[in-house]
Amino acid sequence: MLTIIGCGNLNRSDDAVGVIIAQRLQKYLAENPHPNVRVYDCGTAGMEVMFQARGSKQLVIIDASSTGSQPGAVFKVPGKELEVLPEPTYNLHGFRWDNALAAGRKIFQNDFPQEVTVYLIEAANLGLGLELSPAIKHSADLVFEEVVALIRQNINF
Repeated sequence: MLTIIGCGNLNRSDDAVGVIIAQRLQKYLAENPHPNVRVYDCGTAGMEVMFQARGSKQLVIIDASSTGSQPGAVFKVPGKELEVLPEPTYNLHGFRWDNALAAGRKIFQNDFPQEVTVYLIEAANLGLGLELSPAIKHSADLVFEEVVALIRQNINF
């Protein structure tokens, strides 16, 4: 099973890129069904990422980043490098997908994907807004095509 999860906030311009790509992939799968591929829009809900990933062999997460790099830069990073156990707290509001990777692996063990790839697209604008910046739109197209190629490669999961 291949699980693809888009994260982000649709009301914050380029932060929406992961969600927008996930929605495009859902349309693609509606037209080109693959029984062993699941796509989710998890928005900003890290806990949902942890539960949706459970039981998959391979996981892809797509999100925006804000590192000061060139807007539109695409970083393809092994999930192991980004896992962070959350700080002990009673508030799950700050529980992000990087926390979900570490916690999911600890809780679900062998029932959590061993192969995790994260696509991060450097944002130009994280302010309120409903449109992606041009450089981010272009990068979103590139990541969409790369993930579609991955789906096609893994038809027989």
